[in-house]
Amino acid sequence: MRKIYVIGIGAGDPDHLTLQAAKAIGRTDVFFLLDKGETKQSLVDLRERMIRGYSTPRRRIVEGRDPDRDRAPADYTGTIADWRTRRSQVIEDLIAEHLKDEETGSFLVWGDPSLYDSTIAILDEILGRGAITFEYEVIPGVSSVSALAAKHRIGLNRVGQPFQVTTGRRLAEGWPEGADDVVVMLDAQQAFTGHPDAEIYWGAYLGTEDELLASGRVADVADEILSTRAEARERHGWIMDTYLLRRHASD
Repeated sequence: MRKIYVIGIGAGDPDHLTLQAAKAIGRTDVFFLLDKGETKQSLVDLRERMIRGYSTPRRRIVEGRDPDRDRAPADYTGTIADWRTRRSQVIEDLIAEHLKDEETGSFLVWGDPSLYDSTIAILDEILGRGAITFEYEVIPGVSSVSALAAKHRIGLNRVGQPFQVTTGRRLAEGWPEGADDVVVMLDAQQAFTGHPDAEIYWGAYLGTEDELLASGRVADVADEILSTRAEARERHGWIMDTYLLRRHASD
């Protein structure tokens, strides 16, 4: 039986790698990397750095092309489902061609595989089709959410209160009910600007040499975050950021 590890590698700092993750990398025969284009080559480079640091000389690296998708679709759910299916076919072909019986393959996933990542669902989809078989294990990692809280030296929740993790798309529809502390990811439209009285704790490229941080009342720091974000995206060709919005219960 072939085995696959889905390994959370942290938000960007190589030191985020856990001992469990490092041991799994050391047991891996084949690493599967999906190429997202030249603008994200630095993400591939960091993965390869971790592989060199913890794997054995026998390991192999196999790359596939990540399918393109519409970033502003009219039918968001349908577009994502179609992209995920196309992505699963790429991954299925890589596994079938390059992972032999009794070998172990690995996917190195940014942050934690359980938080806004499709790898687990894609592997389940592949197994559901029944063309190939394998077992897989998930190795947790340091998420960008945990890294954000650590960098700002804050707790995500207040005493006796819940917090919610959501997306910029959902925040743009309104503040989530039942929570005054909201962690927001995947916010291409900068939905935080619609809540000027909230406090924001923002971070981008967390854990990397390019890390950016800002905090304060949204009305006071929104322009700074928007300009910093735009400049960073132009310079790198991509951006990964997240933030915590915090409001008073009476707001």
